[in-house]
Amino acid sequence: MLVTRRVLLKTAAKLGLAAFALGTSKLAFAKPNTPTPSRRDTMPFTLPELPYAKDALAPFISAETFDFHHGKHHNAYVTNLNKLVEGTDLANKSLEELIQLSAGDASKAGIFNNAAQVWNHTFFWNSMTPNGGGAPTGKLAEKIAADFGSYEKFVEEFKTAGATQFGSGWAWLVLDGSTLKVVKTANAETPLTKGQTPLLTIDVWEHAYYIDYQNRRPDFISTFVEKLANWKFAAANFEAASAAKAA
Repeated sequence: MLVTRRVLLKTAAKLGLAAFALGTSKLAFAKPNTPTPSRRDTMPFTLPELPYAKDALAPFISAETFDFHHGKHHNAYVTNLNKLVEGTDLANKSLEELIQLSAGDASKAGIFNNAAQVWNHTFFWNSMTPNGGGAPTGKLAEKIAADFGSYEKFVEEFKTAGATQFGSGWAWLVLDGSTLKVVKTANAETPLTKGQTPLLTIDVWEHAYYIDYQNRRPDFISTFVEKLANWKFAAANFEAASAAKAA
């Protein structure tokens, strides 16, 4: 089973994250060796492939960073999660179910942290694209202007959220009800547990940027916004969530 294909297709259906379900689009994990969606969507989970070559975001994010961040950190979460749920009554649960069932339960903190980090990292890889960044267009751009006042105000809030997240965590653009918001979460926390629909995220854990930016987190955030943000992915998530609410 591949986390990114079957499990995230379920996420799309539940949470309106349509960009995870774009078939052979470069936004999805459509590699030649990807198992078919008929595979089980529960454990054992496996490390999702990147949606682009590991050097595709250079010089903004290096292949070396992906070797560590994706190949070691993300992979460790997958490995740990499998060990934690194997042989338990949670072994038949999907990734999203594990997140929801373990959230806020101190006895299941290890399961939550690893499950949420598998999900968060997969979403983060999709939140970036070669030749990305700049302002969005279309309905999402209109909604950002309506809810934040302007794209520039959104950027200010997003950068501030990422830069002021103490220690490790994430900054997100989410749809909360019918309103776009910028939120930040600590450690492995995710908007999924708060009923919010993630549209875009940046990882501000130190291992996400230290090889390329050392301690210059604000520079990494600015580069993400200006050069890497995948607005097609965010727009697809927004449109799917809006359609689901209207149905």
